[in-house]
Amino acid sequence: MTEYTKLEMMAISAGRMIADGDILFAGTGVSMLAATVAKRIHAPNSVVFFETGGIDPELEELPLAVADPRVMSGTCLNTGLIDSFSILGNPRFRTIAFLGAAQIDRFGNLNSTSLGDYHKPYARFPGSGGACDAASLASGVIIFMQHEKRRFVEKLDYLTSPGWLSGHNSRNEAGFKRGGPVAVVTNMAIMQFDSVTKEMFLDKTYPGVTPQNVLDQTGFHIDVSRSSQAEAPTGHELSILRTQIDPQRLILT
Repeated sequence: MTEYTKLEMMAISAGRMIADGDILFAGTGVSMLAATVAKRIHAPNSVVFFETGGIDPELEELPLAVADPRVMSGTCLNTGLIDSFSILGNPRFRTIAFLGAAQIDRFGNLNSTSLGDYHKPYARFPGSGGACDAASLASGVIIFMQHEKRRFVEKLDYLTSPGWLSGHNSRNEAGFKRGGPVAVVTNMAIMQFDSVTKEMFLDKTYPGVTPQNVLDQTGFHIDVSRSSQAEAPTGHELSILRTQIDPQRLILT
């Protein structure tokens, strides 16, 4: 079996979820890798764009962040924040946003603001940035998380970005016309959300990971009865990721 890292598994797993023609809202880090994996391997007609205004760049070199000038290289359009979010929320487009957070609950609601009491937190993070807008406007959201009990929590310390809110039809009742999280990709597994209750369930475990391993690192109960094992990265996927997408190891370490 070809050796691979957890970060490579996460990027490739998310990239496989993208359909050809999807419009991908990418952030920094693993989401940048996942969007480029999708574009280079699984969905060549997908369009990657960034909140800073780079629309459909060539991505010949992997940007380090959304403010990296390389997000503007070879684009079909260099624009700005307003136009980027207009694309994100356009009802005629299928837009998929890649997001990360410090905490997530069973309904895919996210906290990227603070831990502890908001007025006297023991940890303060950069906050929403464009995450709340993306979670509110996109057709769907794929979330990247490290799988730990302190991150998968029963109740968020702060709600930064809406997921399925309290489940069932609550997102729609709150006025969100579309969207919601479709998957959570971690360093252990892939979670999805029940079509009726909107509660998270275990979809796939990575090779070498058991459902019990996932339960042990989750701060709330999740259904594991539907789980199967994810396919390991292929040699072809790893080769493109390592030699074409990030040969300088800017994000792959």
